[in-house]
Amino acid sequence: MTALPLQNPFDDVLRGPTPCLALAPMHDVTDLRFWRLICRYGGADLYFTEYIRVHGTSKPRTSILRAIDDNPTGRPVIAQLIGNDAAALVRTARELQQRPIVGIDFNLGCPAPIVYRKRAGGGLLRDPSRIDHLLGALRAAVSIKLSVKTRLGFDSPAELEPLLAILARHSLDLVTVHGRTVADCYHGQVRYDRIAQAVSSLACPVLANGDIDSAAKAAAVLARTGARGVMIGRAAIRNPWIFDQIRAHREARPAPVPVGRDLLAYLEDLYEASSLSTLPEAKRVQIVKRAMGYVGPGVDADGSFWREVRRARTHAEMFDACRRALSHDRPMALVPVQGLAPPTGVEPVADRD
Repeated sequence: MTALPLQNPFDDVLRGPTPCLALAPMHDVTDLRFWRLICRYGGADLYFTEYIRVHGTSKPRTSILRAIDDNPTGRPVIAQLIGNDAAALVRTARELQQRPIVGIDFNLGCPAPIVYRKRAGGGLLRDPSRIDHLLGALRAAVSIKLSVKTRLGFDSPAELEPLLAILARHSLDLVTVHGRTVADCYHGQVRYDRIAQAVSSLACPVLANGDIDSAAKAAAVLARTGARGVMIGRAAIRNPWIFDQIRAHREARPAPVPVGRDLLAYLEDLYEASSLSTLPEAKRVQIVKRAMGYVGPGVDADGSFWREVRRARTHAEMFDACRRALSHDRPMALVPVQGLAPPTGVEPVADRD
């Protein structure tokens, strides 16, 4: 992808003439190497860092700071924070504003139990007054854009309405809504009607998030919700062509259609991008298996590809399985059959989309 010069990058992508396509912040996925890889397939318009854990003595991980400083995408980056300590969040936000980012994002949606049990991420949705306090502190400290990524509520979509009233009080510049509750995790239907409710209630742009896995689905969600754009996570791991496919659909031009050998080449690139060469091979294989689990539902309906990959212990075993399944020139839709979740054994450890 050729980087385009941006004079006002946030406004260019959020208030420009075309819907914004954002890559979701995905813990242990959306690092510098993955950004560099996905740009080769078209890339997003807006990038979010992995979440930065914030507490009293925390410092942002070096790898996240490197992604910000060495951003290879030519597109704007927003740094995402997760935590519940107002002073620490303010301190971290002020430090990050000295780096080349266009905004600070506050995570109110992570459904991982290890996160929400600490009253962070989606766990804060159980404490609206705390959200109000934290957003007030951040808004006072953040001189660049301030955004929020949230779910509909912790237990019930009905929790969204009072949450929207809180969000509206803090002059946010962007809100991303994943149309499930924290309790839903990644199961059940996405409530796009509730995302439409957020669009109609908030003065700032809203991005729609959740199960957007094809160009046709993106177009349908945008039409149904009126959102300013879409945020895509798991589907971008499975199908890095998805952002260009969405653009092609919008522009009524032929979209890139990968065949089996294209996906095989991508998976080989993903192996190199997803794990440090200094790690033992077994550890590298385990790291890439997590990503492979999101690819699996787009390869076959019965899950046989993922079962075979899951048994692999070495790079050779893993890619022997990939070559057996993908050494062909048949077009691949790379859409899960009936919206299947990742196969058994691939559980989200944090935000995925």
